Amino acid sequence: MEATELKQQLKKQIITFLNLTSLEPDDIKDEDPLFGDGLGLDSIDSLELIVLLNREYGITIKDPKEGRKILVNINTMVDYIEKNRTK
Repeated sequence: MEATELKQQLKKQIITFLNLTSLEPDDIKDEDPLFGDGLGLDSIDSLELIVLLNREYGITIKDPKEGRKILVNINTMVDYIEKNRTK
């Protein structure tokens, strides 16, 4: 799967998985932060994203420091998925 397609797929999954019904995939910019001033996600959402990565891509994140580096924005998540996916 091409990176552009993966980004769109991931945005749709985030919207569905986190029940962000007021958003469309195009509302999420690839470089915008997922937490804080960006998309406004919180620590509970980060756990949900870790479950999403495991369920959809076979990626297990055990170290919270690693998770903080991965869950920065769509670009960092897609880069990590492309390098580490098992599904």
